[in-house]
Amino acid sequence: MMEKRKTVRYQVQREKGNSLWQIYKTVSFWKVVKCFLVVQTSRYIPWMPVKNWMYRTFLGMKIGERTAVALMVMMDTMYPEGISIGSNSIIGYNTTILAHEYLIDEYRLGDVTIGNEVMIGANCTILPGVSIGDGAIVSAGTLVHKNVPPGAFVGGNPMGIIRQGKDESNVDL
Repeated sequence: MMEKRKTVRYQVQREKGNSLWQIYKTVSFWKVVKCFLVVQTSRYIPWMPVKNWMYRTFLGMKIGERTAVALMVMMDTMYPEGISIGSNSIIGYNTTILAHEYLIDEYRLGDVTIGNEVMIGANCTILPGVSIGDGAIVSAGTLVHKNVPPGAFVGGNPMGIIRQGKDESNVDL
């Protein structure tokens, strides 16, 4: 069974517009500018050690050793410090990882934790407050809106468990 994601909700004053309209009351303009520039630069850098160094140094993200973040991955530009990725994981091309979401009456923050040796396929979206367990596989194009158990193979929209644990009969030799 997949657990729901964990986010903290912050109400905004509706008479002043929706929560995104009030963005700079929730996060510093200069922080967004810095994060945006680092994220956009990192999206095009093909050298994994340099990319991971930029994420750690300038954004405060936790990135494990030998983790590969593919080209065009979009990290959260407002709260990147809420993202943690374990060692030897792969984040597929054009994936988006969010640690925030702005809604009409509120915004939500939630840490994203991706375990060790996790494979995230291309074009996935990972929502705030989600944990993806060690050894999990997320199929390409998946909207990750709930926690993923360790070793699970998940996919689809809505995301569901395709297989729990490793099935050695499907391994190509």
